[in-house]
Amino acid sequence: MAVISVVIPVYKAEKCLHELYTRLKSSLQVISEDFEIVLVEDCGGDRSWEIILELANQDTRVKGIQFSRNFGQHYGITAGLDHCNGDWVVVMDCDLQDRPEEIPKLYAKAQEGYDVVLAKRKNRKDAFLKKLTSKLFYQIFNYLADLKYDAEVGNFRIISRKVVSNFCLIREQLRFFGGLVDWMGFPTVCIEVQHDSRLEGESTYTFKKLWKLATDTIIAYSDKPLRLSVKIGFIISLLAFLSGTYLIIKAILFGTPVIGWSSLIVSLYFLGGIIISILGIIGIYLGKTFDETKKRPLYLVRNSTNLDFK
Repeated sequence: MAVISVVIPVYKAEKCLHELYTRLKSSLQVISEDFEIVLVEDCGGDRSWEIILELANQDTRVKGIQFSRNFGQHYGITAGLDHCNGDWVVVMDCDLQDRPEEIPKLYAKAQEGYDVVLAKRKNRKDAFLKKLTSKLFYQIFNYLADLKYDAEVGNFRIISRKVVSNFCLIREQLRFFGGLVDWMGFPTVCIEVQHDSRLEGESTYTFKKLWKLATDTIIAYSDKPLRLSVKIGFIISLLAFLSGTYLIIKAILFGTPVIGWSSLIVSLYFLGGIIISILGIIGIYLGKTFDETKKRPLYLVRNSTNLDFK
């Protein structure tokens, strides 16, 4: 059992892995020589796995997992947590925007009696569009999932073995690491850390991927879209009833003929769109329920190094 583990999902990171290892080693040695670095390669198609093997041959404290195909960042985090051994576990990204030099600060704060210490990014070094979409996502997510998740907090954090053990019990298909840890409710504190610019390349999170993450996460954490669709249905029905009552009273009292076929057709199309949207929301929930009933493994491992699988 190591004193501290670092779990890092790796995707298209061949240009920064050597520097990542060097800086991690220097930072972790401040805490203890008894550490491990678990790198989970998510089939990015570059030389990341070969570099992980090189680092693992140089230092047995570096442990590697390679997926059979691309499963996604949060599945990579899950795999790392499944196979790490530290009393304390740091989760961070591989692009060095999360600074390894902040780990001793997170560890010191955890020793004050917290099971989770979140790293809040001070002066976030991301593009304006990414910061904007991230803020919008978390506002919508918090509203629909009834959570209070800070947009300035990413995956970077330190968690206790107790949190890791309980996290590994949760095997639902839709994975959102931060949301699951928040849901567990262990004593949590947030501290500010410095956030660096990306060392190489650009973010691999496209708008399509962010949209999929957003929808999957909201569906996994809340049935609020279903409840909102019921409210919308009742509101539309009420408006239709009031409108119909108004037209009937107007026709009886003033003899006004009922006209307006164009508005009628538009209303029908509008209601048809609302009905189809609501059926679509229900269909998505049914589809995700179907996925859960399959009980497929969350990920498949192609290769590993310096690890004994459970």
